[in-house]
Formats: sequence, C-alpha cells, structure tokens
Amino acid sequence: MAWEILESGVSFDLTSESVLADPYPTYRRLREKDPIHRMRLVDGWAVTRYEDVEQILLDHQRFSNWGAGAGDRVYTRDRSMLDLDPPDHTRLRSLVSKAFTPRSVTALKPRIKEIVDELLDGVDGERRFDLIDSFAFPLPVIVIAEMLGVPAQDLEQFKEWSNDIVVSLEPVQTREQRERFRRSEQELYEYFEGIIEQRRQDPQDDLVSALLAAEEEGDRLSHGELLATLLLLLVAGNETTRNLIGNGMLALLRNPEELNRLKEQPELIDSAIDELLRYDSPVQLDGRTLVEDVEMGGKRMRAGQQVVAVVGAANRDPAAFTEPNRLDIGRQEKSHISFGRGIHHCLGASLAKLEGKIAFASLLERFSTIELAAVPQQRRQVVLRGVENLLVEVGRPVSVASAGAEKAQELAQTEHDS
Repeated sequence: MAWEILESGVSFDLTSESVLADPYPTYRRLREKDPIHRMRLVDGWAVTRYEDVEQILLDHQRFSNWGAGAGDRVYTRDRSMLDLDPPDHTRLRSLVSKAFTPRSVTALKPRIKEIVDELLDGVDGERRFDLIDSFAFPLPVIVIAEMLGVPAQDLEQFKEWSNDIVVSLEPVQTREQRERFRRSEQELYEYFEGIIEQRRQDPQDDLVSALLAAEEEGDRLSHGELLATLLLLLVAGNETTRNLIGNGMLALLRNPEELNRLKEQPELIDSAIDELLRYDSPVQLDGRTLVEDVEMGGKRMRAGQQVVAVVGAANRDPAAFTEPNRLDIGRQEKSHISFGRGIHHCLGASLAKLEGKIAFASLLERFSTIELAAVPQQRRQVVLRGVENLLVEVGRPVSVASAGAEKAQELAQTEHDS
C-alpha cells in the first residue's frame, strides 16, 4: 500500500474496512489521482473512469474472461459462461438465452406480481420487518427456482448455498470460506443431479428440461456445462436482484425527497430503477485478464495481468453523469454499466429490472410510509455490494388507511345527522 501511495498518491486495498463500508470516496480519489491504477497487492490494475471501463468490457479479444476475476472459481469442475470467451461463451449463451428473451420475460410479469403480493401479505400487520429477509431475498430466488423447475420451498437452502458460493468472487477469502464454497458447490451440484435425472425421465415446462433438450447447430451442453450453468443462474439470479432491491431501497430511504417523488410520480419507475442501479450498483467490480500488452491512459499493461474494471466508480464518473453523487430518479443521461457491456452483458438484466420495478411499485403502493428503523449491516463483500439486513418501519397499508379515513368520515356524518 505504501508503494502504491508513493507511485500515485493513492492506494486501493479491496479488503479495507473503509472500502467495504463505503467504496465511493476511494473510487473518487482513484479517478482523480490515478484512473489507471497499478495494484501492488495483486499483479494487476484498477480502472475507474467510465470511458475506460466501457472500453475494457466491450473488448473481449484483448481483455479476456478466461482466468479472470478472483477467488476459487478456477477450481470448479466446469466453467460457466461467466468465465468463458468465444466460441464456448457464444455456444453456451445461445442455448440459455432463449429463456430470457423480451417475450419470455414479459410473460413472467403476472407471476412475479403474485409472488410480490404474497410476500407482502406475509408481513401484513407488522410495523417493522427486515426487507431483505422477508422480501428482497425470497423474491428473486422463488422466480428463478420456478423458471428452473426446482422446489421453491428449498429457498432457505438456496440462500445458504448462494451466500457460500458468491464469496468465491471476492479477491480474498479465508480458508473457512474456501472450504464452505467447495462444500456448498458440491451439495448444489448433487441437488441439481437429482433434478436433472427427474427431468430426463419426465420433462416439464421449465428451464432444466429446455436445456436438456436444447441444441444449437447440433451442439448440446455437456453434463458439466449444464451443472455449471444451473449453478450460475440460481446464484446470479438471486444476488443481483436482492442487492438491487436492498441497495435501492436504502438509497431511497436516505433520500426521502426522491422516495416521495417516486410515490407521487410512479411513471418514473423505469428511470428510477436505472438510477438506483447506477447510484449503488449490485456489481461493483468486473475482472478481466490481459491477452496482450495494452497501453491505456499512458500506462503499459502487460499480457497476463489482471484488470479490474471498477463498475461502481464508472457509474459515479462526473465526466459521464451530472452531480453523480446525487440520487435523481428522473435522470436522463448516459446508461449505467451495472449490467456490463458487450458479450458478457448480464443475461438476466431485463428480468432483474422487471422484478425491481414490480417490487418498488408494490412497496410504495402497499404502505403509506416506509422509514429506516435501524442502521443496516453491510455485507462483507466488495465485488457484489449489498446489505445483510434492512429493518424498515412501515405505516398502515394504504388500503387500510383509506378504509379508516372513510370510516371516520362515516362516523362524523352520522354524528352530524343525529
């Protein structure tokens, strides 16, 4: 760290408490002092300007996903499309993408609304509840579980597996975390083996059956690729949406004028979701490996080195966004990079946004007020940023409040008549 400061006037320690708690001040210093920053704790670079991050994510030929990133993903038995370059990436993505077409996602809207309403019914009558545990976590898990065709009643087990596996994306893990990751990955693979065997015997209208039957130019997924793909869909389908809802609601609660604005102008929901994704992105970092020597911003980056595209910093770049540290749910500027760019643009982006829109709209319709009831605990992760809990205090359901007002008017009228 001292070496980094001597070289550039700033350091970037991915594991520091300050970065885990609030990375944005560090991102700002990096952008201003050393936007192409040499990281000395790892053999790599941190890139923080919008234009540079976008260039890296669009250039898969020089900035490869093979071997990129951190953690123990390299130890998994088969790689998912997250870790692959063309042509393998192209083949796998084409087989999976059929389930995430605009038409397919739009068809899920009624069912997502049902799930949202059922979850909110579950906290009916409670003045305080944990928005993460009661709502933000189960919603995407139930949706993706139903898409895959796995029992949604196993969601607590999915949560445990997901929490263990997602830590493998982090730049540094303890021995215990690595062991839990391997154990949970093995257990999840065994779980999917049972589902796959059931679908081989009795195909259903779900994604597992579709992937088993899928062919693209005569090519099928191998068994290992199928398992890795199912693991990716379950974990990624949970994590990004959970953090979108958690981070987004926390941002609104800390900016009550924007929360009230959204209540008064529900037609802003589309731009609001994009702004929440920009303001505190669920995915903060995206790793690549240099295939060849590259010069960027006057710095010479060498083949084989790691490059960390700091998405969270790019989304707060004043060169791309006016007053980037201000939440503005009506913002109409450049698009955020929270779902990536290029061939690795998030496959489930449209699904995550749809879930987010229905979730926020329903929360604001359901409750007359929503307030932060306690300081949330931040998850100890820098790649996927989110909160462990989000305790909120809500006013009476809007329908109940309205009924109460009508009843009061009735009583007042009765008293007046008598």
